[in-house]
Amino acid sequence: MSKAIIFMYGLFSYTVALITQVWFILYIGEWTFMPITVNTYYPVPLIDALSINFALIVLFSLQHSVMARSFFKTYLTKIIPQAAERSTYVLFSGLALGLICLYWQPFEGFLWHVDNETGKILLTAGYLFGWGFSLFSTFLINHFELFGLQQIYLNLLNKPAPSIDFKEKLFYKCVRHPIQLGILIGLWVTPSMSYSHLMLSITLSLYIFIGLWYEERDLISEWGDTYREYRKRVRMILPFPK
Repeated sequence: MSKAIIFMYGLFSYTVALITQVWFILYIGEWTFMPITVNTYYPVPLIDALSINFALIVLFSLQHSVMARSFFKTYLTKIIPQAAERSTYVLFSGLALGLICLYWQPFEGFLWHVDNETGKILLTAGYLFGWGFSLFSTFLINHFELFGLQQIYLNLLNKPAPSIDFKEKLFYKCVRHPIQLGILIGLWVTPSMSYSHLMLSITLSLYIFIGLWYEERDLISEWGDTYREYRKRVRMILPFPK
């Protein structure tokens, strides 16, 4: 595979991931210009809806967790170039998220629905803050490396990857995983929490904490005592002093 093809593949993967992430953010929000949202109800047998939704979450979780493990990366890079490995993860992550937006089965009922205009504005602002906070946090570490763009760019120029230092930047000084904190805020802070949205928020939240357990194990393997000491000082999700 030529360096130019790897570069184009990486750009395509990033575009797919970006589109599906924006789609998902709008999908779970109460935006009138969206033809279908997580709160849109249409008659589906409850057992069918629950089964399909559970299958989508399992698929999403397995893709994210298995493809992020070192054993899978080792196997994958025997098939594709090393520079394309992260882009492949990003592409499949985008596709898995897109499947949720396409096939998630809404069902009837709301846990809460805020009609007060001030309340709706405040909750919508919190929802937007959460997603913005998560996005900004990706740039604090390395947004371009996280989404595979740095790898394909350096490969195109035939340059080695720079060494990575463990640094505590801004939000990372008070919470170990601000990206996931922002996602949790975006999932739960909403003026309308339908039971369909509730199922999505609960299952994705559970996945986030399970995924973080595996991620922290990998970080300890990579950084050793440096990360163990960081864990002692800084909380995982809640930004409060220990």
